[in-house]
Amino acid sequence: MAGKTGDVVIKKYANRRLYNTGTSTYVTLEDLAEMVKRNEDFTVQDAKTGEDITHSVLTQIIFELENKDGQNMLPIPFLRQLIAYYGDQMQVVLPTFLEQSMQAFAKEQERMREQLTAAFGKTPMDMMNVSAPIKLVEEQVRRNTEMLQNAMRMFTPFPLGKGPEPEAGEVSDKPTKDGGGLDELKEQIAAMQRKLDSLDK
Repeated sequence: MAGKTGDVVIKKYANRRLYNTGTSTYVTLEDLAEMVKRNEDFTVQDAKTGEDITHSVLTQIIFELENKDGQNMLPIPFLRQLIAYYGDQMQVVLPTFLEQSMQAFAKEQERMREQLTAAFGKTPMDMMNVSAPIKLVEEQVRRNTEMLQNAMRMFTPFPLGKGPEPEAGEVSDKPTKDGGGLDELKEQIAAMQRKLDSLDK
C-alpha cells in the first residue's frame, strides 16, 4: 500500500550507494523502480546535505530503463519536442499537461489491459485485431490535444487559427492585465481538469 510522500526516506551517499532507511538496507535503482511500480512512495535525500534529490534520481531511473534493450518507451520525436520546450513559455503549462495526461491514461489502463488480454489470448489471427485498445489510445490522444489547446489559449487572445486580426492603428479599449497571470493559469488548469474528468465519465 502506498504511503504518504516522505514516509520512506532513501539516502544517497557520495559513493552513489542508496540506503533505504525504512528497511535499513542498501538498494539499487532497480529496487527503487520496483517500489514505484508497487506504488510505494519515497523521498531521496542527499545523505550529506539532506537536500531532496528525488527528481534527479527518478530521472536517472528512466534513463537506465530507456537504455535497456527493448524497453524504449519515449519516441525520438517526443524527446526532441520535450527538449525544445525548455526555456519556452509553454514550459509553464507543460508539466501540468503531462501530469494530467498520465493520470488520465492511468484511469484507462485497466480497461486497456483487459482488452489487450482478450485480444492476445486468442488465436494468432485474433491477436492481430487490437483495434479496440488502439481506439482507446486514440481517444486519449484526442482528449490530451484538446487539453493542450485549452492551455495554449491562455497565451493568445483568440482560439488558435481563429479571431480577427487588428487593423492598422486600431487600439483595444479593453484594459490590460498586469497581474493575476498566475491566478488565471490556476483557473485554466482547474477548468481543464474538470473537463477531463467529465470526459472520463
